[in-house]
Amino acid sequence: MNIYVLLKRTFDTEEKIALQNGQIAEDGAEFIINPYDEYAVEEAIQLKDKHGGEITVVTVGNEEAEKELRTALAMGADKAVLINIEDDVEYGDQYTTAKILAQYLKDQSPDLVLAGNVAIDGGSGQVGPRVAELLEIPYVTTATKLDIDGTNVTVVRDVEGDSEVIETTLPLLVTAQQGLNEPRYPSLPGIMKAKKKPLEELELDDLDLDEDDVEAKTKTIEIYLPPKKEAGRVLSGDIQDQVKEMVTLLHSEAKVV
Repeated sequence: MNIYVLLKRTFDTEEKIALQNGQIAEDGAEFIINPYDEYAVEEAIQLKDKHGGEITVVTVGNEEAEKELRTALAMGADKAVLINIEDDVEYGDQYTTAKILAQYLKDQSPDLVLAGNVAIDGGSGQVGPRVAELLEIPYVTTATKLDIDGTNVTVVRDVEGDSEVIETTLPLLVTAQQGLNEPRYPSLPGIMKAKKKPLEELELDDLDLDEDDVEAKTKTIEIYLPPKKEAGRVLSGDIQDQVKEMVTLLHSEAKVV
C-alpha cells in the first residue's frame, strides 16, 4: 500500500506564544508536529504493519520543518519530502498548501492519503479536503476508526458527539480525529534509523509551479490574543438572595437576560 501523510509544523500551543506587530513571534517559540497529524502518522504505521507498503510524510514549508519530518521518520515512516517554498512564496494560505501538495501527489499514485483533521495553529480543516478535490478522489474527515479490506474501506467518523459509518474505496484521503489511535513516541533505535532514511527536498520549479499558480486566496490581517478574563465573583448569603443577585448581575453586567 502506497501511503502518504500530510504533515504540518506548528507552534506548540502549550507554550507561551508572543505576538509582535500583529504576527506570532517565532524567536524562542517551540515547534512540533501538529498533534492531529501525529494521529495520521500513527495510523499509517499501523496500516503498514497490517497490510505492508511504504509510508511517505510530506510537508510544505522551509528547512526548519526537517526536524518534524525526522521525528515522523523516527516514529516509523519510511521516507520524507520537504517542499521548500521559503524563497518562492511570500505569503500562502490553505489554498497555496493544498495546490502544492496535490501537484506533488498527482504523480505519486497514492492508495491512501492521511492528514490531520485540523491544524492547531489555524484550525481551518481545509487542506485535506482541498487536496482530495484537486486529486479528484473521495475523502472522509474526522475519522476515529479506519478499516481496509483490499480496496474497500470502512471509516467511522466523529460527528459532533455521535458517529457515522462511511463505506468507500481506495484511493482515498482521510483526516484523523482525536481518538483514532494513541501516537507512539520515537524510540532511540527509531531516532538513529531516521538519520539514514531518505529526506527529499523540492521547490516549486520541481513541481512545474510558479508563485502565480499558488497565489493565496485569503490574507491574514492581524493575529491577536483573546482578552484576559476578569476574576470570577463568589456570591454569599442565603440561597434565595444569591439567586436574586445572580439574576441581577446577568441582566445588568453580563447583559444575557
